[in-house]
Amino acid sequence: MRAQEWEYISVPLPLGSMYTRIGGRSSAPPVVLVHGFVLAGDYMMPVARMLAPVARIFVPDLPGYGLSDRPRRTLDLPYLGDRLADWMERLRIDSAHFIGNSFGCQILVDFAARHARLVRRLVLQGPTVDPAARSLGKQLIRLVRNSRIESPGLGTLMIRDYWRAGVRGIAATARMALRDRQELKLPHVSAPTLVVRGSRDVLVSQDWAEHMVKLLPNGQLLVIPGLAHTINYTAPALFVDAIRPFLGV
Repeated sequence: MRAQEWEYISVPLPLGSMYTRIGGRSSAPPVVLVHGFVLAGDYMMPVARMLAPVARIFVPDLPGYGLSDRPRRTLDLPYLGDRLADWMERLRIDSAHFIGNSFGCQILVDFAARHARLVRRLVLQGPTVDPAARSLGKQLIRLVRNSRIESPGLGTLMIRDYWRAGVRGIAATARMALRDRQELKLPHVSAPTLVVRGSRDVLVSQDWAEHMVKLLPNGQLLVIPGLAHTINYTAPALFVDAIRPFLGV
């Protein structure tokens, strides 16, 4: 498969299929991109396309989001991580680098703490939830402020994916995000981890990003000047240039 060709498939799992975008070079290191709050994997595609010439790229929609099946049970972080592990087994991915944005970072921290053998290196870009704003009201205020400095195109994707998820899906995801205690899990993430923050990110404070790195056994921090929360969508070329040395691709 040439780097610019993409395959779009539904990967069958015992508890429902996961819609997946696959591209890049089949002989290159695998990189899995994990989407954030309710949004499907489409907004991760700008980075996926930038990495495709040097990596084997996988962009799934996690269960309950995008075009993947909706599970009948209530979603929680361990469930999402375990399905990600099942999905990797189905695709015969022994281990991979992972890139997450926003709530996707919470999924990946939980996943990496419990499935360490599957994770080579971890990039956490805009990792929520900042403990200093761990309430629905504070998060909404920060989200509104941040939306003013994000790309307008992201709003269109948000409307579509929020509609797909529905009120119950949005509410369940919000509960997951706010109840999660990453600070208890980060010390158990053994994989080398790069925390990436935009200097204008309203949702993720500099204090929280620095504290995460202190809790990680093998963590480092990269701050990209002038950018907000969704760097993977608003500045994919800059983001990829910044993380490639860490990933070694």
